[in-house]
Amino acid sequence: MAKRNKNRNKDNTNVTSGSTVIKWLWMLFWISLVLIALTFVMIVKGWVGYLPDVEELENPIDRYATQVISSDNVNMGTFSLKNGNRVYANYSDLSPYITNALVATEDARFEEHSGIDAWALVRAVVKLGHAGGGSTISQQLAKQLYSEHASNVLERIFQKPIEWVIAVQLERYYTKQEIINMYLNQFDFLYNAVGIQSACWVYFGKKPKDVTVQEAAALIGMCKNPSYFNPIRKPERVQGRRNVVLDLMQAQNFITKEQCEAAKATPLVTDFHKADHKEGVAPYFREYLRLTMSAKKPKRSDDKYKYDIYRFADDSLAWETNPLYGWCHKNKKKGGSYYNIAADGLKIYTTIDSRMQKYAEEAVTEHVGGYLQPAFFREKAKSATAPFDRNLNQAEMDAIMDKAIRQTDRYRELKNNGTSESEIRKIFNTQTDMQVFSWAGIKDTVMTPRDSVRYMKMFLQTGFMAMDSHTGAVKAYVGGINFQYFQYDMVNQGRRQIGSTVKPFLYSLAMESGFTPCSEVLHVPQTIIGEDGKPWTPRNTVKSHPGENVTVGWGLQNSDNWVTAYLMGQMSPYTFKRLLLSYGLSEPIVPVPALCLGSCDASVGQMVSGYTAFDNAGLRIEPIYVTRIEDRNGNILASFAAQSHEIISESASYQMLSMLQGVMNGGTGGGMRGRQGVTVAMGGKTGTTQSNSDCWFVGFTPSLVGGCWVGGSERSIHFNSMNEGQGARAALPVMGIFLKKVFADPKLGYSETERFKVPERYSNPCAGGSEDEDLSGLPTIPTTPPAKAGKMDDIFN
Repeated sequence: MAKRNKNRNKDNTNVTSGSTVIKWLWMLFWISLVLIALTFVMIVKGWVGYLPDVEELENPIDRYATQVISSDNVNMGTFSLKNGNRVYANYSDLSPYITNALVATEDARFEEHSGIDAWALVRAVVKLGHAGGGSTISQQLAKQLYSEHASNVLERIFQKPIEWVIAVQLERYYTKQEIINMYLNQFDFLYNAVGIQSACWVYFGKKPKDVTVQEAAALIGMCKNPSYFNPIRKPERVQGRRNVVLDLMQAQNFITKEQCEAAKATPLVTDFHKADHKEGVAPYFREYLRLTMSAKKPKRSDDKYKYDIYRFADDSLAWETNPLYGWCHKNKKKGGSYYNIAADGLKIYTTIDSRMQKYAEEAVTEHVGGYLQPAFFREKAKSATAPFDRNLNQAEMDAIMDKAIRQTDRYRELKNNGTSESEIRKIFNTQTDMQVFSWAGIKDTVMTPRDSVRYMKMFLQTGFMAMDSHTGAVKAYVGGINFQYFQYDMVNQGRRQIGSTVKPFLYSLAMESGFTPCSEVLHVPQTIIGEDGKPWTPRNTVKSHPGENVTVGWGLQNSDNWVTAYLMGQMSPYTFKRLLLSYGLSEPIVPVPALCLGSCDASVGQMVSGYTAFDNAGLRIEPIYVTRIEDRNGNILASFAAQSHEIISESASYQMLSMLQGVMNGGTGGGMRGRQGVTVAMGGKTGTTQSNSDCWFVGFTPSLVGGCWVGGSERSIHFNSMNEGQGARAALPVMGIFLKKVFADPKLGYSETERFKVPERYSNPCAGGSEDEDLSGLPTIPTTPPAKAGKMDDIFN
């Protein structure tokens, strides 16, 4: 009996104990529910962690790279922030293979849940089915967008429930397609390829709509872990992951078994394009565009204007008259802030034709890299002063080198780190491993940094630009030989002495003053007394017809300095200076007699624009680089058209056209017909400056006008002789090679049989104008120059 009671008591105790445990379990359960509910309330209220407001949820991604697009619809490159090259892609631009692969791999029940997939969470815990994760696409997007706000331990602890809340809210504000689109636009695929559009280009050289099923599977496979599944470093691993994605697509009936097996049998082939602003189509042009559009309103107090008042004047004028200059700081977004060219996802439609750009770069490579540079190396091989002028002394060369060293990134970095000048000199004179530029490709070598600076100065530089002579649309823009190593833009940034390419401007002034191409001048030395009272008598390289009468047209055709100086003597240097400014050149221009031979500096862009007046009835067309700017949704924000300026009369322009064709057909530009074999109707002029430092050619066809400069990075770097060191041999061939390539491409629509259209009333260039023009009162054309004494050698050829 006692034993039974004892057992009964024990059972009661067990029941009581069990009930207590159950009560505690229920209490824990309800407390947990309350805590969970409280946690979500705190998250929704924003008391714990970061929860974006409605406005931010409606516009969660606003940092997109700006795309630069050519006139033939090629993506030339992007402007982006340092942390990503994200290019916006619409859902309609995506291949179904991409979106289907994403759903099949990351969230098979995507269409069925509202941000959180409870079944997937259970599966992830107990590993039912395949060992997939529990995060939906919406949760992953929430993590991508807002995980950066988890700034402390508490917020990191609650990060997952915060992502759940944000995922649910994203599903409230966006359609399923929009969520997929945002996810793919946000994901970082490595190599500065942020977003699916950048990824498709970087890895396969394609647009998202053009990728194949196996390419789409490879990209989506990277979403698991892009560093681990890296197509460039681990192609075999990525191919295996790609096949897993293809199997999942088949399992979800996105592709057939036959498609799956065929795709899996295809080897992984990438077409890698590094997302680097120094590479891609027309890097010099894109950098010019970035600097132009991002320019701020000039202030005289800015450091860059401290010693350059002329630059301040140029930039101030550009701010007021050029709608593209400073566009980002002249125009505001809906929210009131100014545009950011690196973050607002703009689409900039340019005038550049990617095919013509390619031909221009090839022309530079073939002539400058393949012909001129080897000739320059041969000439300087045994020179102790190479690459500098043989007449420079050691102190002069050291001064040039010291200035160049101070402009290097290595020097600036050392200086910023507090390194002393003596230590910097020691570093620059210590040999080290490095990579340097060569026309055959990047070269690994060992040399001192100082020697590397001198080595890089051995390379001849160039600038080339071609534009439509009537619309002003710039078709090709080559600012140098290699943007990665030589970033100074010789199309618009650099300015050099223009030599004899200035002569057509002077001759046009003569035409306006009553001269004609047939006006005669006695071919004898000319002397002009300057304002300072000193005589100026230029040398002349043309030895024929001394003491005889020659025509003005003959003088331009042969680039004769005596005829040119005679015309200068009939004009005012100040009048000529004003005309040069009208042609698009800029200050400083010193109004001296030598100005007629090109003593002033100009850029390639300015010279090309100036020559448009000779085939536009006297109108100069300013270059236009951009046709329109759109936002990332395709809304047009701005449109641009070329501006024109009347410089000379119609009659003077057609007289100049006649003379400049003579230069090409039998004068200093004759090499275009001979060596280059270009038969299209052309006008143009060569130019060479003192000691062959600057070699120029500017010319035009009935449709295109182009200009080329070739020289060293310093004026003391040049050919010793005129065999190669003149405009006709150094610069003209670049234009010739370019034109031959353009005419050989029928898709471009340019014809080598094209001829200039000259109105009947101007068919005789020596007539001096049309019937409608009043030529009375113009001066009589003298045939002998005024007698003046004195002599002074001219430094220009």
